[in-house]
Amino acid sequence: MAADPVLLDVDGIEVPVTSPDKVFFSKRGETKLDLVHYYLTVAGPFLRAVGGRPLLLERYPDGARGKSFFQKRVPKGAPEWLRTTVVATPNGTTSNALVAHDMAHIVWAVNMGCLGFHVWPCRAIDPAHADELRIDLDPQPGTNFEDVRAAALEVKAVLDELGIVSFPKTSGSKGIHIHVRLQPRWDSYRVRYAAVALAREMQRRRPDLLTCEWWKEERGARVFVDFNQNAPRKTVFGAWSVRPRVGAQVSTPIRWDEVVDVQPDELTLATVPARLAEHGDPWAEIDDDLQSIEPLLAWHERDWAGGLMDAPWPPVYPKQPNEPPRVSPSRAKREGGWGAIT
Repeated sequence: MAADPVLLDVDGIEVPVTSPDKVFFSKRGETKLDLVHYYLTVAGPFLRAVGGRPLLLERYPDGARGKSFFQKRVPKGAPEWLRTTVVATPNGTTSNALVAHDMAHIVWAVNMGCLGFHVWPCRAIDPAHADELRIDLDPQPGTNFEDVRAAALEVKAVLDELGIVSFPKTSGSKGIHIHVRLQPRWDSYRVRYAAVALAREMQRRRPDLLTCEWWKEERGARVFVDFNQNAPRKTVFGAWSVRPRVGAQVSTPIRWDEVVDVQPDELTLATVPARLAEHGDPWAEIDDDLQSIEPLLAWHERDWAGGLMDAPWPPVYPKQPNEPPRVSPSRAKREGGWGAIT
């Protein structure tokens, strides 16, 4: 028999948690209610990181490793108090997305089986401007987390050189994400240009360690700087969010001096609250000094003036101006070169 629903008062709103004892994470047996309490414990830092932004929900009704699906739209029958905003997919389809307005919204989503949150790079009140540059360091086959650590420190050094303040977090899996909170001046196309320019510069400086090659066959045993995480309408896994892994690993903000020895698999729903209580929020100052991407855009202009085309876009996006053919180099070679591809 399922346990009776638990009714919580969250930000002055009563939010029910149904099946509160359903196990969501099998390694230690954490339940849906445990996950709710986790998010309420990290509420301040969590809302600092994702508050006011549209959310894409990745739902696991039966917990981590169970069946899952992405939900862009708030379903019919949702409470009237939920705040939503209209967002568009790359192909132009619109949906009414949940906004991370307060913790009542988050608890409602967790009760729906959302373990972690995929977050838009803009505020719901200002969708025209992307106010985050997101640098996703993605280890490739033949690399390990030591390589990711080294890659993150290389990126920090370049950003420091440009006077750009950045904030790292574990991805909750095998990578590291670096966030730069921006002045609300640029749209996502310009922010992606900045990300492409940074990725190319990182490969120039450390071609042994870092790659900006979009095609997997060209990356080798290097850490990929995934510039397309900044493509318009692209979400990334949010800070303080819990991954759908049986160990309930958290995508955890860390200080730069922790990069050298952090153990991502040890940052879990069970350990992160105590860590936060002891050390505070590493991203507490993320909004204190909003950054400019002008130095990176100058590199972008330099690259295009030097004859470089835009980097490839993901296949779900319409073909973009100055984009190379969307075909792997090996296929282009088989079919007679780029000129033969139409």
